[in-house]
Amino acid sequence: MRSDEVGTQGSVADLAQERWGVALGEPFPARFAEAGWSYEEAVDRRCPACEGELHALRRPYESQGRIYQYTALVCPTCPAAFTLADLGVKRYDQLTRKERPGLTITAIAKVPAQPGPGARAGGGPAWPQDLPVPEGAEPRALAWWKAADPTWRPAEAALAAAEDARVILPDGPEYEELRGWLKERDVPYRVSRHWEEAEQVGTVNDTGGRTELVAVPQGAAPAAGPWAVAARDAFAAQWDALEELPEGDADTYVPVGALVPADWAELLPHPSFNPVQAAAVPVVLEGQKHLVVVAPTGAGKTPIGMVAALEAYARGRKAAWLVPQRSLTDELDRDLQLWRSRGLRVVRLTGEAAVDTELIRSADVWVATTEKFEAICRAGSLRDALAEVGCLVVDEIHLLGDPTRGAVLEALLARVREDSAGTRIVGLSATVANAEEVARWLGARLVRTTWRPTRLTWQLPLLDPVDETDWAARAAVRTGAAVRIARQVTDGGGSVLVFCGSKRRVRSTALALAADRGVSTVGVDADDAEAVERLCTGAGVRLHYRDWPYKREAEQAFRAREADVLVATSTVAAGVNLPARAVIVSDTTLGMDRVEVSMVQQMFGRAGRIGAGEREGWAFLLTDPAERAHWQARLAAGYTVRSRLADHVADHLLAEAVQQRLSTLEEAGSWWAGTFAAYQGHDSVEPLHEAAKFLASVGCLRPAADEDRLEPSALGRLTSRFMVDAVLADDLATALRQAPLPDDPLAAENLLADLLSTCLPVLEQAPFTERAKTALRAALRETGRAADEPDTPRRPVPAEAPAPAEDEQRPRAGDLARAVLLLAAHRPALFRGRPA
Repeated sequence: MRSDEVGTQGSVADLAQERWGVALGEPFPARFAEAGWSYEEAVDRRCPACEGELHALRRPYESQGRIYQYTALVCPTCPAAFTLADLGVKRYDQLTRKERPGLTITAIAKVPAQPGPGARAGGGPAWPQDLPVPEGAEPRALAWWKAADPTWRPAEAALAAAEDARVILPDGPEYEELRGWLKERDVPYRVSRHWEEAEQVGTVNDTGGRTELVAVPQGAAPAAGPWAVAARDAFAAQWDALEELPEGDADTYVPVGALVPADWAELLPHPSFNPVQAAAVPVVLEGQKHLVVVAPTGAGKTPIGMVAALEAYARGRKAAWLVPQRSLTDELDRDLQLWRSRGLRVVRLTGEAAVDTELIRSADVWVATTEKFEAICRAGSLRDALAEVGCLVVDEIHLLGDPTRGAVLEALLARVREDSAGTRIVGLSATVANAEEVARWLGARLVRTTWRPTRLTWQLPLLDPVDETDWAARAAVRTGAAVRIARQVTDGGGSVLVFCGSKRRVRSTALALAADRGVSTVGVDADDAEAVERLCTGAGVRLHYRDWPYKREAEQAFRAREADVLVATSTVAAGVNLPARAVIVSDTTLGMDRVEVSMVQQMFGRAGRIGAGEREGWAFLLTDPAERAHWQARLAAGYTVRSRLADHVADHLLAEAVQQRLSTLEEAGSWWAGTFAAYQGHDSVEPLHEAAKFLASVGCLRPAADEDRLEPSALGRLTSRFMVDAVLADDLATALRQAPLPDDPLAAENLLADLLSTCLPVLEQAPFTERAKTALRAALRETGRAADEPDTPRRPVPAEAPAPAEDEQRPRAGDLARAVLLLAAHRPALFRGRPA
């Protein structure tokens, strides 16, 4: 049988030998030698060498929460193997239909939010491709239980046969009898005030017989193999987290003056360093070697960054402090207000506010988003100031693995790392599984601790099963569970953060919480922001997301405990510091994508923050029966930082060329060798060649007599300096070339507003409040291009299309963003001043 018929997979050479009996000539890309390839189909292209028939082999891999496919094209006649680029295409579907070149590899499927029947192998769900498979048998006779029913009792035979029996259960009075029963039999147990899980993990069954390691969660399918190992490790982590809290740990704190110069003490937020800070600060002051500090969320890493910045200032150098979100620049800027009052010049840099370049040059400390700092590097006008940066503090350096921000951060760090004599990197990271690997790549010392000022226990409450295709029912069961858990915590005087996967889910969940507190919400439109705010505020429930008009009031109310529940999107997890007693992650997806495990950990880290006066925190990720094992495996394994640079290699190759850091493909290969991507094994330079061909095809690189030369064009320089995706830049340039020549300046402004609002996803999909939507639609009508017009010069309406009725609204995507652009062009006075 052939490989494709029996479903086996091997390298490209293996499949060519097995299917056609031929040995492929070399050289070919390194990834062709990896296992996992399978036969796809014969394609409608001929071999570029001999005109023979080509056959496609493909290999899947996961990136940014999606499954992508590498493609190898094999000609059995030559025999030879080719890449898509060898045939002059960038996407697999271009082998059969001609389109504008786009991405090198094509996304063919979304990673399902939960494993379904199609994802099963060997009788269970497929193990996640990006997680190492645990190996080794469990030698102990284990009988571990999680109980959520006061009438439950473990089997006596299992207790007698087990060499290690343990129970986790709630501490409520209704469980007093069960606790007494366990105590009589000397069964170790630990209690939690808020406990939801019921599960058995072990190698002993109820009759006392030995089995392979198995996990049996109540309400979900039993799990064996690596899934059972993950369940065991999750139980062990929960057991350790529930260890009895010490009476106090004041003796582990160190006075600030004992570790840093006396004149720095007044610039630090607290009079003493906690154990994490006390371990890291001496290392910061020992020398100029790069440093990575890894500690749980809430452990207090900010003072460590402050000491690093002050050390650079003391040497007469600038410090740059990078944070992932604008909201964090706001918070850090407030924290450093004391520095300003003591004479240090601190400047805040984000993409939303213009800052005078002389102010930047004269500043001692820059607080910037990663993207803004990278934009300054690309612009080139501040290279003299950049050369004065002696310390780069990178907050949340584990976001190297973030699908959105990771590639920019990696490219920036690779550049700084190359010039290690000039700028010191001090990375502050949440707990990650491969901290040593990140530190080794940077050439950094590693300081790592598990200490946290409060105890944190995470759980995976199991939702009632519902029809997967019924989205309303799925949302309702998640909302109901969130409301129930929130009620339990707040009834005990605690505060709760509820994270939802979309803004609409935030509003609907907040209304459900208000209704649970006796507020009448019948007939209330969840899109009516004013009504939602008024009703929820009266119930002690507040809302928070990026463009929620009342988010500042929500922050203040939650901090002051005027509200005990805050319902939010993920922006609160990575941005605003709003701790609570408990965190409920209501959704396992953000939009259509699975939420990253690093984001879940950040959400969990908001529970039990000492700044809220809490000593203990609880975190809940609501899971349905099909996805629970998946999430248990990911949380037990921890977050592993994986490079995202290969997903955006064309953009960063162009950026390095624009900054004149490389000018040939050979130099590009040297640059790539210094990236985290190459360090993690993505050492093939073929993606660089494909990226260079793509950049040339869209006009970002100039044609050169020497094919190895990389010379940015005017379009390429603009694309890089404005940090626009190269594919988007080509979309805009193509649309502009195809547009009719405007007759006058006003027509030109209108045309540009139309093109930008429809070609740029960030504008086309920009969120607006209901109040803003009403105002902007009115602005469109005033300009003569009402939002209910269905056509544009670029998208003419067919002659037979009926005209819309005068009162019929048919908005287009991008209409509201177009209104903002037109207002900025025609009435710029409206936009003067810095936004709040």
